[in-house]
Amino acid sequence: MDAIISALVSFFLIAPLQAGITKTLTAAGVPEAVVTQVTACAKTAAPVIVRRATGDPVWLVSSTFGLWTGATSPDKILIDAAPGCAEPVAAARAYFAKST
Repeated sequence: MDAIISALVSFFLIAPLQAGITKTLTAAGVPEAVVTQVTACAKTAAPVIVRRATGDPVWLVSSTFGLWTGATSPDKILIDAAPGCAEPVAAARAYFAKST
């Protein structure tokens, strides 16, 4: 049963989260090294995200809905689920500040 839940969380939340982060950072012209750091953090945070999702179904539904509708940015969900990813995300955000 846990494998099925993990697969569903991965399909509906983690994969779109990682794709959204990569797409946003690449489109913004963030250097590949920084994009790699953020996506690597997202990949290593996958088990943490699955634990959070299975332990807090309300968070899972609201995060998935927010991500799929565009109401919540992927980086905010990532940091919320895996605070250890805040540093690489902040490094990527620095490039957004420079471009505006």
